[in-house]
Amino acid sequence: MRAGRGQVDVDWDTVPGAAGYLVHRRDGDGPYRVVDHRGGDLLAVPGPPYADTTVEPGRTVRYAVRPVYDPDRPDLGRLGPGSAPVAAYADGDAVVEVDVDAARPAGPVHRPWRDTIGSEHLSLLLSTDRVGGEPMGAGLAAALSRVHRELGVRRVRAHGILGDDLGVYREADGRPVHDFAGIDAVLDALAPTGLRPVLELSFVPRALARDPSREVTAAGVSSPPKDWDRWAALVGDLIRHLRARVGDAELRRWAVEVWNEPDLDCFWTGTREEYLRMYDVTARAVREACPGLAVGGPATAATKWIEPFLDHVDASGAPVDFLSTHVYGSSPLDLRPALERHGRAGTPLLWTEWGSSPTHFAPVNDSALSAAFVATGMREAAGRVDALACWVASDHFEELGRPPALVHGGFGLLSVGNLAKPRFWALWMLEQLGEVELPARLTGDGAGTLVRVWPSMDPETGRVAAVVWNGTLDQSVLDRPEQRRRLDRTVRMALAGLDRGAYELRHRRLDDRTSNLAATARRLGVDGWPTEEQWIALRSTDTLTEAEPPVTVTPDDGRLTLSLTLPMPSLSLLELTPR
Repeated sequence: MRAGRGQVDVDWDTVPGAAGYLVHRRDGDGPYRVVDHRGGDLLAVPGPPYADTTVEPGRTVRYAVRPVYDPDRPDLGRLGPGSAPVAAYADGDAVVEVDVDAARPAGPVHRPWRDTIGSEHLSLLLSTDRVGGEPMGAGLAAALSRVHRELGVRRVRAHGILGDDLGVYREADGRPVHDFAGIDAVLDALAPTGLRPVLELSFVPRALARDPSREVTAAGVSSPPKDWDRWAALVGDLIRHLRARVGDAELRRWAVEVWNEPDLDCFWTGTREEYLRMYDVTARAVREACPGLAVGGPATAATKWIEPFLDHVDASGAPVDFLSTHVYGSSPLDLRPALERHGRAGTPLLWTEWGSSPTHFAPVNDSALSAAFVATGMREAAGRVDALACWVASDHFEELGRPPALVHGGFGLLSVGNLAKPRFWALWMLEQLGEVELPARLTGDGAGTLVRVWPSMDPETGRVAAVVWNGTLDQSVLDRPEQRRRLDRTVRMALAGLDRGAYELRHRRLDDRTSNLAATARRLGVDGWPTEEQWIALRSTDTLTEAEPPVTVTPDDGRLTLSLTLPMPSLSLLELTPR
């Protein structure tokens, strides 16, 4: 344990086979309880270290850690021994030293945000309804184009692609009729964005549902099908139709995910066993229709059903080309040990929904804290997952209610009007990283727990880029301004191994006041939707703000020291470009 100003850093030895860990705290003589960082979903974290910022400074506490092998049974692991007593400080200096060696590249930068982005059902691309004065279809298309262009994203999850809003299935005289014109129209609207689809095969069309009254939205039903053969025929015909439409080479760059969050009653009213049958039937229909098209699941919420799913497909023999699941409020757990236990090491891991909160209309979704959360999650996932898909690209979203105002706690990285929110800027900063990662050593108060760094360089140009940030998983700090001030940090970054000559130093910043759409809207007095003049002002500030004007610096014997203050929460993009 390491006590710091406003937090306690908890560290532990990792346990072979564990997917994650639950950090427990004991206050006084009370029992050990899981530390709740208010993420609203799974509380387990993928590994050490962990910063507890929920603790009251000056209060003596103890910690213990429980390994989690199966997220369905988090108490299966044994709670480890209790720590020595420790107490966070209320004041004092709080400095983090960062040492970066530009002469020792550590391998390529892995970018898990690039594979896939989440989206509201893509039939929205066809909508001419207006929200905030903007056509929803055109607004969503603009957002998808922007995440492709500026964040390097390659694919978008096509949520609910079999919904009745696209009219894919009906029955005439009791016989099935398949109609893929609506899906074709969606794909035609998607093509100009540059993104390819990950087809989420849901929901069951009403005419095929066992219980048509089980409505997810107006576009889909959560009931299992009334006829499994007819469901398989629908899936197979769709894939064959797409194969004929785009060709094998293109279709193999797509993917198929079977259903969405079947562990939740709102999305699946069948049993787990019925979902597993749904998976088998669907995956086999996909494989028969196009052997080279990747198919996977179980697409569960909160990392559920992983072991039961793998047990089942081990027995059934159904194809599994990737494992997919979701989590909110924490970084993704490490599911590689589960795959290894089932003889499936190397199977791609696609986290097809991920974000700071599972709650629509949550203030954290518009906050700088969520930007630090995104940076931390991507850093922790890099190298061990194949996709970490932020939910969602745009605030043009209607499954849980259309946006009532510009700033409303929506899931989007981009607002209605296609303005960047803090989480977008976090990914934009990470996208500016160079091709190779640089090694970094962090020491001090909150080093590697609150304050993190991702340094990089471009070997061909000598440009060095580093993103450094201050954040916590603890969402309660949004309502605790005094605690946020305690968690501010001073960072001193020492770079070594730089080439000779002068560099341009550029420093761009995101925090509660800077590069922050919600803060800018408040300053402009936006009430609900902006006026025409306010839209103009908002668009003029839709950029990542310079913390200070660029300056020319010259390393001394390849060494350069930079100093900056990182409020809680904040992110800085530092770039050194040879002149």
